[in-house]
Amino acid sequence: MSAVAKVAVPRAEAIARLNDALRKQGVGGTMMVTQGVLAITGYNMPELTEALAAYDAFDADNDPHGERDFGDLTLWGKELLWKLDYYDQDLRYGSDDPGDPAKTKRVLTVMLTSEW
Repeated sequence: MSAVAKVAVPRAEAIARLNDALRKQGVGGTMMVTQGVLAITGYNMPELTEALAAYDAFDADNDPHGERDFGDLTLWGKELLWKLDYYDQDLRYGSDDPGDPAKTKRVLTVMLTSEW
């Protein structure tokens, strides 16, 4: 029998994978939209979730730490931003370890650029 070696994933990549799971599949956290986004004429949640899942425009400006936790979209003629925040299990404080899903609740918020 051969033992299978477990390869450690760098911290930023572990966080990025958890962020991707929320952004792409809606698992591992909560997605929120602001009142400004809800008020957009033509707003459509399935279209928004599809656009978030397809988002891949990460670069050094919007993703300097490689965690895939921020981006921008244009939908319904409006410029939108989305960001991920990491909270403790009670959603009161920031998480001590965003790479540990047992210690972290993720919240993805979509907003108008004017709401930033």
